[in-house]
Amino acid sequence: MILDLGLPQMQGLDVLKRWRANNRQTPVLVLTARGSWAEKVDGLNAGADDYITKPFHIPEVAARLKALIRRSSGLASPVLAHRGIVLDSANGQVTRDGVPVEMTARDLKMLNYFMHRLGRIVSQAELTEHLYTLDEARESNTIEVYVSRLRRKLGADVIKTVRGLGYRMD
Repeated sequence: MILDLGLPQMQGLDVLKRWRANNRQTPVLVLTARGSWAEKVDGLNAGADDYITKPFHIPEVAARLKALIRRSSGLASPVLAHRGIVLDSANGQVTRDGVPVEMTARDLKMLNYFMHRLGRIVSQAELTEHLYTLDEARESNTIEVYVSRLRRKLGADVIKTVRGLGYRMD
């Protein structure tokens, strides 16, 4: 969740305090123009997981959001490992049983998505939303092509097809 403190009907810190009082565990990044050290301390003490002041750089916000997502999933490290596959998302490197595997940017993005959702079914629509921007052209079978390519690179048994629902990495 990205929260601005200057909301029109209620202060952002009050919203955050209510969420935390109701045991909402969603990670919260405060993005605001209020940048004094005391305001930052108040925001973090109210339950914010991170705090960025304006002006900001989009790559920094994106990196902080990714870190929040990793931590909220119990994955504080940029290195993910599963069944001999190691993905270092900070360096964009993948190994299978210690052997480097060449990956395209889209391969890395898809593998990262699967590794953050181990054991869960991921639909084709969900993968399409994650892999493509709204204005990118795509063919109807591109997801199948990318899954097939990951299977060739990492092993046929790594990603299972769940008929009628999508894919699952066990």
